[in-house]
Amino acid sequence: MPKIIETDRLILRTWTDDDLKPFADINQSEAVMEFFPSTLSYAESENFYKRIIDEFDSCGFGLYAVELKKTGEFIGYTGFHRFNFNAYFSPGIEIGWRLDSRYWNQGYATEAAKACLEYAASKNLFSRVYSFTATCNHRSERVMQKIGMVYEGLFQHPALPSGHRLKEHVLYSIPLSPESKEIRASGCVDYCQQQERES
Repeated sequence: MPKIIETDRLILRTWTDDDLKPFADINQSEAVMEFFPSTLSYAESENFYKRIIDEFDSCGFGLYAVELKKTGEFIGYTGFHRFNFNAYFSPGIEIGWRLDSRYWNQGYATEAAKACLEYAASKNLFSRVYSFTATCNHRSERVMQKIGMVYEGLFQHPALPSGHRLKEHVLYSIPLSPESKEIRASGCVDYCQQQERES
């Protein structure tokens, strides 16, 4: 379990097979998945887990497993994902988070996301990072604000049908070091295009 990022209370690391069961439990939570189209079955979570591992292998970054430093307990993920859906700001790099609801309202998502941005800036990984969520997901939007992201506007998420309650999304972004670069490895782009086709 190589550690990638450490904060006062958290360790962000690579994933292990032991993370799969608690990850699936998180994805089956109605509270956690309130602002997603549906909860995920165990098989869907397993496929998601495999895509996360593949993205690390292809891109060298991804959604880091988050554990509590005090107990070693896996509580979810925070990290980066390359998106390539049909939108005016695409392709790009998204920062996202998903934590077990038992650990909400304790500042963990903000702490982990800030650390991820600092890590990306220190490594000159990206020139700009985006985040987006359904307009009704005020908790997640508040995290975007707390980590210094700037509101860019609204867009209609192309993966959702017209009239869907989650179709309209807010968009935030933050610039990193002006000397930073976008990762353009062909394997990473190919992987993300495949993922978008499967979604």
